Amino acid sequence: MPKRVTMDDVAKLAEVHKATVSRALDPRTRDQVNAETVKRVKRAARQLGYVPNAMARGLRTSSSMTVGVIIPDLMNPIFPPIVRGIERLLQPRGYTALLANTDGDDEVELSAFESLLQRRVDGFILATGRLGEQPMLRRARESGVPIVMVNRTSETGDFPVVTGDQRAGVEAALRHLFDLGHRRITHLAGPPMFSTTKARAEAFRSICAAEPGVDGDVVEAAALTADAGEAAMDRIIATGACPTAVLAGNDLVALGAIRAMRAHDLRVPEDVSIVGFNDMPFAADFSPALTTVHVPLQEIGAEAARLLLSGIADAAQQPVTVSMPVEFVVRASTAPVHPA
Repeated sequence: MPKRVTMDDVAKLAEVHKATVSRALDPRTRDQVNAETVKRVKRAARQLGYVPNAMARGLRTSSSMTVGVIIPDLMNPIFPPIVRGIERLLQPRGYTALLANTDGDDEVELSAFESLLQRRVDGFILATGRLGEQPMLRRARESGVPIVMVNRTSETGDFPVVTGDQRAGVEAALRHLFDLGHRRITHLAGPPMFSTTKARAEAFRSICAAEPGVDGDVVEAAALTADAGEAAMDRIIATGACPTAVLAGNDLVALGAIRAMRAHDLRVPEDVSIVGFNDMPFAADFSPALTTVHVPLQEIGAEAARLLLSGIADAAQQPVTVSMPVEFVVRASTAPVHPA
């Protein structure tokens, strides 16, 4: 059986002390070692095939070097980029993300939280925020473990949260539509249980109310999915009072709305302009390519991870809200209002 490579072996090959190897291979202490020495230690570790023992490191530091990440729907395209951003920041610092998908179910969320808590994760990043009291968030407050919420928040405001600037995104979308001459605009919103949905709907109402001659209407889709967007748009068209422009609650809802318009022989953007929200990875591949609000999802995930590690290191947290800037992206799904 091959002999297990140890830290002593790496130290001998790199011609440094064992403690230097430990510091050089630990992302949290690497800056205490000369850069050339770090390179030499890493080269020796690679040559020997040395793998640091994360469990032993955790025992020394009372840390598991793991973070629990709980998301509501892995099939929703906004969450993989957020998780990628989280991992992008955690991995170079020696942390591993343990991911749990809950399908938005309260019992599954609570079970996932308890399971990860028993695995001694050092903290949690939660993307599952819904308005109203949730069992998992109540348990999170009791646990005393560092928590950061990402993309969505809760009403209680107990935890730090990182999200996109919802109002700025809605305002940019509406200013674009106003400039194109649109005055009958519908916001095809998601369910009101989400903080993002609520913030976007409130911004839509207030901005439209302040713009002379604008008729702004909010219609709720049953879910933030293409099927729900299609069903909601079908209902709007059936009333016979179709708007000239639609601001969708997200890009999937926008996709559903486009399907409904095609089924009713309405052209996008000639008859109805449509704007999405989030700029999911495939938004530019829609037909027509979707005008949308770009939310920096990877950056939001990375900032949530940075906030969490800061809270772990300081053993204290402040319930700050970090609102990341968004960008409006004009593509082919919007055009000047069609003359009556």
